[in-house]
Amino acid sequence: MYDFHCHTTMSDGKLLPTELIRRMAILGYTEMAISDHADFSNVRELIRAEMAVKRSAELYGIRLFSGIEITHVPPDQIDELAKYAKYLGAEIVIVHGETIAEPVAPGTNAAALSSAYVDILAHPGLIKEEDVSLAAKNEVLLEITSRGGHSHTNGHVLSMAHHAGVDIVVESDAHELGDLMSEHMRYMVARGAGMSESEAKKVLSQTFDSLFLS
Repeated sequence: MYDFHCHTTMSDGKLLPTELIRRMAILGYTEMAISDHADFSNVRELIRAEMAVKRSAELYGIRLFSGIEITHVPPDQIDELAKYAKYLGAEIVIVHGETIAEPVAPGTNAAALSSAYVDILAHPGLIKEEDVSLAAKNEVLLEITSRGGHSHTNGHVLSMAHHAGVDIVVESDAHELGDLMSEHMRYMVARGAGMSESEAKKVLSQTFDSLFLS
C-alpha cells in the first residue's frame, strides 16, 4: 500500500511526522511520502525535516519519500519551485491542482503538467483535454482523492485520464487521523471513481519504483 500525499504539523496537518508514519504502518502501508504544503518560504525546511525522520520510518517498516505539495503558488513560478525542490532532495513533487473546492489560480494545472520536475497533479478538478494531453506527454500522474470537496470531480479526472492514457494514483491528502484510508477504503474510493475491479487492484498495487522509475 502507498500514499504519497500526506500532511503533518509542518503545514496544516494534525499529526507529527513520526506519528503519521506509525499510524500508516499499523494500517498496512509500506510506502509513503510526507508532502506538506510548500512555497518558496518553507520548502527547504520541509525537505530537511522529512529527511530527518527517514530512519524512524525504516524502523517501522515504511519506505518514506521526501515530498512537497506546491500550493497556491503563481503558475509562472511552479516550474522554478519544483526544480528547486528537486535540487534540495525532494523525491516526489506534487502540485495542488485546480480543485473546485478552492480558488486555485487558473493555469495551475497547465503549469504543473508542463514541468519536467512535477510528478503528481493532485485533485485537478475539471481538468481540460489539452491539459490531460500535457500529462500524457510529460508522464505526470493524476490523482484520485478521498478528500472531501476535492473528490467531487474524481469521475471526470478518471474519464479524462483514460481518454489520454494517463496513469492514476489513489491518495488520501490526509490532514488528520480520520483521513487515513484502510485497504478496503482505498479500494472503494477507486471503484467509486469509476475503476473496474481489475483496474482498481492494479492501480492500488503500484509502487514508487513502478510509478517513477520504470
